[in-house]
Parts: sequence; C-alpha cells; structure tokens
Amino acid sequence: MNVTLAVKQYVSKMIETSGTGMKVLLMDRDTTSVVSVVYSQSEILQKEVYLFERIESQNREPMKHLKALCYLRPTKENVELLVQELRKPKYSVYFIFFSNVISKSEIKALAEADEQEVVAEVQEFYGDFIALNPHLFSLNLVGVSRGRSWEPSLLQRCTQGLTAVLLSLKKCPMIRYQLSSELSKRLAESVKQIITKEYELFDFRKTEVPPLLLILDRSDDAITPLLNQWTYQAMVHELLELNNNRIDLSRVAGVNKDLKEAVLSAESDEFYANNLYLNFGEIGTNIKNLMEDFQKKRPKGQQKLESISDMKAFVETYPQFKKMSGTVSKHVTVVGELSRLVSERVLMEVSEVEQELACQSDHGNAAQMVRRMLQNPRVSELDAVRLVMLYALRYERHANNILPALKGELERRGTSEHLKQMVSRVVEFGGKRVRGSDLITATDAVAITKQFFKGLKGVENVYTQHQPLLQDTLDQLIKGRLKDTLFPYVGPSALRDRPQDIIVFIIGGATYEEALCVYNLNRSSPGVRLVLGGSHVHNTRSFLEEVMFATGHGSQGGSRHGNRR
Repeated sequence: MNVTLAVKQYVSKMIETSGTGMKVLLMDRDTTSVVSVVYSQSEILQKEVYLFERIESQNREPMKHLKALCYLRPTKENVELLVQELRKPKYSVYFIFFSNVISKSEIKALAEADEQEVVAEVQEFYGDFIALNPHLFSLNLVGVSRGRSWEPSLLQRCTQGLTAVLLSLKKCPMIRYQLSSELSKRLAESVKQIITKEYELFDFRKTEVPPLLLILDRSDDAITPLLNQWTYQAMVHELLELNNNRIDLSRVAGVNKDLKEAVLSAESDEFYANNLYLNFGEIGTNIKNLMEDFQKKRPKGQQKLESISDMKAFVETYPQFKKMSGTVSKHVTVVGELSRLVSERVLMEVSEVEQELACQSDHGNAAQMVRRMLQNPRVSELDAVRLVMLYALRYERHANNILPALKGELERRGTSEHLKQMVSRVVEFGGKRVRGSDLITATDAVAITKQFFKGLKGVENVYTQHQPLLQDTLDQLIKGRLKDTLFPYVGPSALRDRPQDIIVFIIGGATYEEALCVYNLNRSSPGVRLVLGGSHVHNTRSFLEEVMFATGHGSQGGSRHGNRR
C-alpha cells in the first residue's frame, strides 16, 4: 500500500494513453498539487510534456500542434471550464482524466460541447489526494468542522478524498470509527454510502482478511500537534512549514537566490529520503560525513567541520561544490536555519518542559518548570503559549491547578489577546469532556524511558519520550484488541481475524510524528501494511487554526487549501 506510487502510476498511465507527440498538461489548483508532489517538472518533461497550464487561465495561446492531457477534479466549475474549452478548442486532441467519480449528466454536457470531436478519451483516475510520503496522504483542508458538526461541503470533500484513496489502493474495506466523535460517525457512514452506490468500482479481488478503514478525530489527542519535533521532516514542518513538500527559505539571511524555495521530496532527493525520520543530531552528523567525503578529494585548504556554521562557511567557500551537489547545499541551508531557530528560541529547554508535561505526572515539578520558562525572555510568544496549553490539557482537573497564575504570566509577557484566548479554546477542543480515550494515564511516568540523542557540537541531547495516542490505538488494533464498544463497525459484520491492510484517517488533521509512528509500525509488524491520512498534516500553527474553526471562532468560509465542490 503505497499512495505515492498509486498517484505516480496514474500520471504515467495518462501520459502513455495519449501516445507519442508533444503534450500540454492542463490542470486545476488541486490537481497541480497532486502531481507536483510526486513528480518533478524535469521528470515530466522527459515524458514529452512540454507545457503546464491551468484550466482557469484565460490567456492561454492556441497550440494546435499539442495534445492536451486534462487532469481535473470533477467540480461544477471545472466541468463548466471544460465545456467552454471544448467549444473553442486550443489544442489538437483532448484526453480528459477526472480525479474522482463524475456524474453521467456532466459527461453528457461535455459530449454536447464537443462539436469538433476533439475528445479522444474520458476516464476516471482516482488521484484526489496529496501523497506526501508512501504511507501518508493529506487533503490540504483546514477547518473541517464547526463545533462538533461538519462543514457540509467539507464532509463531501473528505468523503471524495477518502474514497479516492481506497480506489487508488484497490481496497474495499470494512469501516470502524471513533464512537465518541459524531464527526467520525458521519464520515464513516458517508464513505460507506459511496462504496454501496459505486459497488462496481469497489469490486476488487477478495482477500482472506478484508482491509480496514479506521476513522479517528483529532480532538482525542490535542497534545501531539502542540509538541516541538526533533526528526527531520517533522522539524522542518514545525519550524519552516512544508507546503506540498516545498519550503520558503527567502527569509533566511544570505540565502542563495536558487534556494529561496526548496523542494524536500523523498522521491527526488536521496539524502532527504534516507534522513527524514532521523533525529536532528544524526542529520547534522550525516551532512558532515557527506562534506568530509568531498573534502578528501581536495587536499588543499583542509578545514574541520565541527559545527553547522562551519559547514555553511565551507559550502560558500567552494562554489564548484555547490554545482556538484545542490542537494547538500540545500540541506546545509535548511539544517543551518533549523539550528539557528533552536538556539534563538531555546527550543531544547522548551522541548524538555513539553515532554515533562506530555509524559510525566509530577504536577509540582511541571508547574515550576513552566513558570521558569515563561519568565525566560528568549522563549517565543508561541512557545510560551503552547507550554500553557499543554499544562491546561495535562492538569485540567488537578486539585492544585495553577492555570490562572500561568495566564497571568502570559499577560505580563505582553502575549497577544488572540493567543491568550487560544488556551481555553484548545481545552474546549481537546479537553477531558470531549475525549473518548484515556489520553492521560497515571502510569505514564513508569511506562516511558527517556532517550538521549547525541549529535554535532551545538546540537545537544534532546528528549523524545512522547508517543502519540495513535501508537497505542494501532498497537491494540493490530493485536485484535481494539474494543468494538469504543470503535464500532459500520454495518452488522466485524473482522474475525487481525487486520492486515489498514487505512487510518484523522478528521481535523494528522501530524508527522504520527506518520513516523506508522512508518515504524510498518517496519516492525510483519504482514501488516498501514497508511495514514488526515484532512491536513498539521504543525502547531495550522493546528491552532483548526481549533479556531472547530470552536466556532474561525473566519467565515474557512481556510481551505483544497477546492470545494
């Protein structure tokens, strides 16, 4: 089960279907993201696709020597744009591929518009999601709920995205959902309806153990998206923000103009593929090793690479090294910026307190640690607020709760009104009253061992004690111990055997820490294949935006990174 491969195969098949000759790829905003995450422009150019255009672009030139490959979401807007296109075709022939199920009436509208008979093919290829890693997908939607209810258009969009994942992986699953979440129940029923309605599409070869779709709700674990991260991909997303595998480095001091936007894709970047789940210390060491290998080829001007700033200086000194390996200069820039932020925002110390709050049970010690951090002027506004949020979630009903005093500390720091209010909104979103699971148990302190990572000078030991709630849920599921009373099936039947192919979807967004947990379970559980998806993949900032919508404080219309049908 590999979502990246599924989308790549769809794109390859589209190009093959059109035969030889020069082509234009005509897409919408969503499908542009779908394709660009799995294929680089240079890879597609090698397949005779010489032009990339948007269907909504008004100023496209007619080019009758090109074949058009149209890859579009089956929205009313796109069908209307395609109807206009076919009435006055700009290209010689059209191969039309929709990323999801299209209605018969919309096919009829296209046929009537095709008076010049330029359409050679209309097919459905179900790449209606963003495949970020082989086992991780996103729908790029923030703010899917209002209170405890779905935003109606986004229930439909999540249903479409999830059924597309199932169709692309050729799975007709049994469905389980989190009973404590009305959102989970609604989505589970909505997906089941589509599977029943489109039963011919879901008529795949039966396996001995049917696949399983498990639908969860982010509000059951509001702690995971609030923690600083220390593995490469998760850390980049938390501190620099990955957007469809791209990061904006334009604010980095002295950055080379070629690196103002960098692509971090395991598909096209071997170093990233080998390091995205390693911790920060190991990445520094691995970059150092790469550069030392290069230095060995240059006997003159040997210099020691002791810290990340040494490495940056080294790359700048050897322009030909930059030419030889743009990849290394990119990662030195990224790791250098991460290192600067870790130092500037004292993230080692902040993270230690976060881990204490998330994993331990000593209230007196935790309260003291949080107070001390709030009094440190180097701690950023966001980091100060997230510590108070973690405290509020962790010790919500503790007899000696000091939340009012901590809010007073935020006041003294001059924290913005918006962020101060977010503390109570996070508790409203994911507090004890809402949770269906036992997120915080008294045995945490006993159950967890501290792991220490040693790396480069300047990269001290970091704590990574925390395990997301998802880890425990999936452990129980794989062992056949996940209670039907808490995670019921849709419909009368239930799995008799332990599941093997499992697709997990988190309403309200997944995280890269949870993706790492799924990656590790895939490696350590023979015969089990797991894929994780979410309405979004969050860092702390986007998660707080999600909380704003869910608690009824988001701006009207939502912050959608995906189109609405």
